Amino acid sequence: MHEFELIKNYFQKLSKKSPSALNLNDDVFFDKKNKLAVSVDTYIEGNHFIDFKRPELVIKKIIRSSISDLICKGIKPKYYFISGSGNKKSFSKLNLSKISKSLNQEQNKYKIFLSGGDTVFSNKLSFTITSIGFADDIVYRNKAKINDDIYVSGNLGDSYLGLLVLKNKIKLNSRLKKYFTNQYFMPNIQLKLIDQINKFANTSIDVSDGLIADLDKMINNQKLSYKLFLQNIPISNNLKKTLDLKKLSKINYISNGDDYQVLFTASKNKMRIIKKIASNCRVKLTKIGSIQSYVEKSSIIDGKNRKITLKNKGYFHKF
Repeated sequence: MHEFELIKNYFQKLSKKSPSALNLNDDVFFDKKNKLAVSVDTYIEGNHFIDFKRPELVIKKIIRSSISDLICKGIKPKYYFISGSGNKKSFSKLNLSKISKSLNQEQNKYKIFLSGGDTVFSNKLSFTITSIGFADDIVYRNKAKINDDIYVSGNLGDSYLGLLVLKNKIKLNSRLKKYFTNQYFMPNIQLKLIDQINKFANTSIDVSDGLIADLDKMINNQKLSYKLFLQNIPISNNLKKTLDLKKLSKINYISNGDDYQVLFTASKNKMRIIKKIASNCRVKLTKIGSIQSYVEKSSIIDGKNRKITLKNKGYFHKF
């Protein structure tokens, strides 16, 4: 059973009397009356991060991952709570000092404040982050419309290559190693879009589990499908050069997750305002495809107008 079957079969009915829970089918809890949004994420060593050799970077990754859920909906993050389980090794004085320093840096960067949490002794290292933010309104899931354009912010794939570097599955020079591992640990989340995304997006999600996995989630309760164009999916110059050098295929590097970019759809008449906001905010927003009726199967089209198969659509939580 995957994550969404579990939620639907056992927990969705428990939230029916809480409209703000959004039927447990969105990134956040949103109380529109009080303009309050809440998001909760859990991170486990060996699953969400490889190890704890660099605690100062792991903690940055999970903080950015957590507030990304708010940012992609147009919510300004303000408070966070952090709970951690670990032992004397993972929570050594040195590691705790590094964690504290990194949290302070993230607080200053994103104007957020630690407001509580919990610590538990365990030989299994994990963290749970609760992020709280505020907004007049948000961009919801499952609000896409037929013929909407599909956009994504930033670049995709750098984080996955960073993961491969950390796992010693690909050999690169020191400059590229540093670039890709930094992208893995410190994703460039799009804070500048918070006050803008409501002006053009019909629906949105952050790319955490992978482009295709998250696109499917974004429209999962709608009778819709999508057409994506591989050539339009944005990747960094460093990734392009690496793929060319290693003779690797782009299709295998664009939907592996941990990008934390904003994926959204917008009506075609919003193209001009999207370009203007992207320019003014200095944020890369790329049109990568369109929404269509479910009668047509979802597809990815290559440069020769051929439908191509994606081996890995992203990460799925299976139980």
